[in-house]
Amino acid sequence: MTAKILDGKALAEEIRLEVATGVAEIQQKHGVTPGLAAVLVGDDPASAIYVRNKRRACDEVGMVSETFELPADATNEQVLDCVHKLNTDPRFHGILVQLPLPDQVDERLIIDALDPAKDVDGLHPYNVGKLVQGRPDFVPGTPAGIQQLLLRNGHDPAGANVVVCGRSEIVGKPMALLLMQRAEGANATVTVCHTRTKNLADITQQADILVAAIGRPNAITADMVKEGVIVIDVGINRVEDASRKRGYRLVGDVDFDAVSEKASAITPVPGGVGPMTIAMLLVNTLTATRLSIHGKES
Repeated sequence: MTAKILDGKALAEEIRLEVATGVAEIQQKHGVTPGLAAVLVGDDPASAIYVRNKRRACDEVGMVSETFELPADATNEQVLDCVHKLNTDPRFHGILVQLPLPDQVDERLIIDALDPAKDVDGLHPYNVGKLVQGRPDFVPGTPAGIQQLLLRNGHDPAGANVVVCGRSEIVGKPMALLLMQRAEGANATVTVCHTRTKNLADITQQADILVAAIGRPNAITADMVKEGVIVIDVGINRVEDASRKRGYRLVGDVDFDAVSEKASAITPVPGGVGPMTIAMLLVNTLTATRLSIHGKES
């Protein structure tokens, strides 16, 4: 069996076109242009690339976007001041704080300071609580993108055994919460594995859908999955490769070549989950704009 490639790049383009249509409608009916502010603390190259890609995506769909840069030695007070100003700035309907933050900055303190109505990453406790209850305004971009990759490729998770490897706040936990809900595009039986999980392979071999968000290159090998599994690889890892001009290549958390011989469908790295994450951030920003105009439930 050779797996079907779940093309996140192509699907993200489709979703961006949908968002662009929504942006144009809001501009025409209400004279409002959705706006997204990004807070970038420090000079981490990967974070800078992510923020630049998000700005480019905003430009593509007609949204206003601006990056607010703070130095690597910024204090909690400086970051909080920036967030508080953005909370009350009517130009921006969504705010994202690019993670990770430098060690001296309290990540939870900063996230808690966000206006939940502008928290388009879905990380504020208010929005996490709404996700737990199955009535989210904003689902974190990566889990939301994975759900769309599944649904729009004909892989409804209803009734499936889903194994999520990883329990981070931005992928593992919200992914499990999203797919376990009694709702369209969910209704799965979800198992979450992590660094303390014993006999990991025994669990992953039971997966109909496997979501790998471990952060280690090629951690999921062919002997850990069953025939016909659907594999979603969230990992982006640099490994040395002298044959490449830049001296490295990007690989996922899954041994792609070997696992794709057993899987029925698999996401590539790059070009799988990554583009979907940014596309769903745009969806959340559009949602935040609509809620700011029409109001939201309490």
